[in-house]
Amino acid sequence: MAAPTGPDSPARLMSELRSGSIEAAGKLIERFYPELRRLASGRMAAERGNHTWQPTILVHELYMELANIKQLPALAEDQDERKAFFGLSAFLMKRLLARHARPLPNRVSKTELDEAIDLASNGEERLREIEDLLSRLAAIDPTLRVVVEMRAFEGLSREEIAGRLGCSVRTVARHWEFAKLWLQHAMAPSSP
Repeated sequence: MAAPTGPDSPARLMSELRSGSIEAAGKLIERFYPELRRLASGRMAAERGNHTWQPTILVHELYMELANIKQLPALAEDQDERKAFFGLSAFLMKRLLARHARPLPNRVSKTELDEAIDLASNGEERLREIEDLLSRLAAIDPTLRVVVEMRAFEGLSREEIAGRLGCSVRTVARHWEFAKLWLQHAMAPSSP
């Protein structure tokens, strides 16, 4: 049975979100708000009792993350877009809570990746280039992008990444080394 393709169907909205539509992110949040609030409540139940966030804040932060998505890979035809949206939402909520739990000085840190990035470039242009590189890296293996994001943007150690991904530290180290070399090669100036 084909999924409905009306203007506000989950399939259509997810397709637009995959292309970076902020409006689609808002419509998906609005459409599934009660379910997202329940999901957030479930996530928050596992957090410490004196947490500074409430489920509503977590859903609002989720919207901000979804609004920042520039591109997502397409699903296979037989996959359910609604399930994909909730899977993505659950993953992002987990990341948001983990990021929020980190002490403020640890939320921002330098990593080895800085050596490969020329920070003197135009900031906005450079961010687009980095997003493009991460998308190309994810096309090779989505886990590579996740490892780079956790290491470079969240400042997590290999041990912390291994714990989150449910794999060995050695596997994370292999992914990190491959991704770092690939990124350095991809960012190297082209030879004439």
